[in-house]
Amino acid sequence: MLHAHTVEQVRAAERELMARLPEGALMQRAAAGLAAAVVEFLGSLYGRRVLLLVGSGDNGGDALWAGAMLARRGVQVEAWLLGDSAHDAGRTALTRAGGRVVNGPSRRPEVVVDGIVGIGGRGGLRDNAASALKLLHGVPVVAVDTPSGVDVDTGEVEGDHVEAALTVTFGTHKACHLVDPAARACGAVHLVDLGLDLPRAELEALQPEDVAALLPRPTTDAQKYARGVVGVRAGSAEYAGAALLSVAGASCGLAGMVRYVGDESVAATVKSHHPEVVGGGRVQAWVVGSGGGEAAGAELDAARADGVPLVVDADALRHVTGQVGDAVLTPHAGELAGMLGADREEIEARPLHFAREAARTYDATVLLKGRRTVVARPDGRARVNTTGTSWLATAGAGDVLGGVVGALLSAGLTTYDAASVGAWLHGAAATLVSDGGPLVASEVARAVPEVVRGLLA
Repeated sequence: MLHAHTVEQVRAAERELMARLPEGALMQRAAAGLAAAVVEFLGSLYGRRVLLLVGSGDNGGDALWAGAMLARRGVQVEAWLLGDSAHDAGRTALTRAGGRVVNGPSRRPEVVVDGIVGIGGRGGLRDNAASALKLLHGVPVVAVDTPSGVDVDTGEVEGDHVEAALTVTFGTHKACHLVDPAARACGAVHLVDLGLDLPRAELEALQPEDVAALLPRPTTDAQKYARGVVGVRAGSAEYAGAALLSVAGASCGLAGMVRYVGDESVAATVKSHHPEVVGGGRVQAWVVGSGGGEAAGAELDAARADGVPLVVDADALRHVTGQVGDAVLTPHAGELAGMLGADREEIEARPLHFAREAARTYDATVLLKGRRTVVARPDGRARVNTTGTSWLATAGAGDVLGGVVGALLSAGLTTYDAASVGAWLHGAAATLVSDGGPLVASEVARAVPEVVRGLLA
């Protein structure tokens, strides 16, 4: 599991570790990891040009010490001091190693190291830092710990900030490395282990081994009913494709049976494409809403009457009122804006905040769809999904996702795990079929079994 800790948790763990280490040892560890990452990024050393943008805090110190290590290996290193002061020992080490302190780059660098603001920074960059970055526009940036100017604990961005090609972080990930819009500013993220003793994180991201451990597997004496029966109430005469795609997701093989309930003409179409799907009856979970149109409210009421876990999507979300309990709500930003009375732009700027707010408001698991999908529980715990491709932004993809999550629910996963695993599988399947190019939603549904086989192997 990839864990993202808060600034307060990281600082407490650093203080505890520094009390056991010689003075400056922790910064040396961080600087060595940063220097190694810059070396790998550059690909070669001698004569390469690196510019450090140095602020007053410890991130500036990390940058200066890393610069000294690079200078000793033949890199031309300059440090542009942007803060009110600079880390004295780091500055001395840099100049002794042959690096230079400048008031602006003498030559255009090949890499900029962002050591401007530490993890406690808030509210964008100062004018002088923003101006320096504009002067260096087009030069790739390696950020120290986090891109300067982003909000570390929320993943939110306000004002000017660094756009990094690579972020080298220390000890643990932070929310800004996972949650958009800040995650987009991080580029690739490289973690340097400092040996911190950290508490449980409230924000995390599943990794392949976590998904494999959570996947439902049939026992040696399994039969179809024991593996889970998922029901789908989706589609309408106008949107029959939504029913087909919801059923395709539910029919990914993770449940023992799929039942479809809906318009007779749509049901006939569904069964012609999916002959293994049967009609109504008892289920362990319902998927409701995709393409349901005016009937979505009635279908939601009927599904809730069964007292089983629900996946509530698309048209059915408009009919969610009060606390719904054992359910996964799957809005995109526009749908969640309507549910919470917010603006879509607000949701997109603060997805973690609003996913958690919606989970508390509706007492349900909320899966807020996006480039970095957020899954939140009512108690504040959350997961961010890091699989997927921009080609997944295509019609019907959400219908498939709802079906996959419903299959996992029927197989016995909790709403939180089903939503998290479903989002991971959906994104991984999209990446597999995309192979760097376009895709359609039905291809994603068909690729889920192959992703599962890869995990189980």
